[in-house]
Amino acid sequence: MSNSIHYKIKDLSSTAKSILNLVKSKNILFYGEMGSGKTTLISALVKELGGVNITTSPTFSIVNEYELNDDVAYHFDFYRINDQFEALDMGIEEYFVSNHWNFIEWPEKINDLLPNQVSIVQLSFAKNGGRILQISEKKPST
Repeated sequence: MSNSIHYKIKDLSSTAKSILNLVKSKNILFYGEMGSGKTTLISALVKELGGVNITTSPTFSIVNEYELNDDVAYHFDFYRINDQFEALDMGIEEYFVSNHWNFIEWPEKINDLLPNQVSIVQLSFAKNGGRILQISEKKPST
């Protein structure tokens, strides 16, 4: 099953609420071109979950942790890793079984390490300047 949402930046809060109502896994993979809004969308999700800290891209730190009302969210950006061993070295598998929120940008860089049950958010540009996202639930293809 796949759900499609068209949105603009002004709709981020309601879009984040919709995503949280649709996903079945706390492990959410974000696919999309550079600049498609992955980090901005993840920031809205963290805020919707009760996060009060400013969310930023973990491009150089690889992972940022955010305290939520009654949980924790981890935001990963694997764009700059050289290989999957870097993710293993940081203990990525422990994050996946933690039962906390895991928002993962550039998951294709660690495809062989991803858990079986994930929610997938595919972002693309809309002609009107907004974004289109597709949400699906499945095992990542290898």
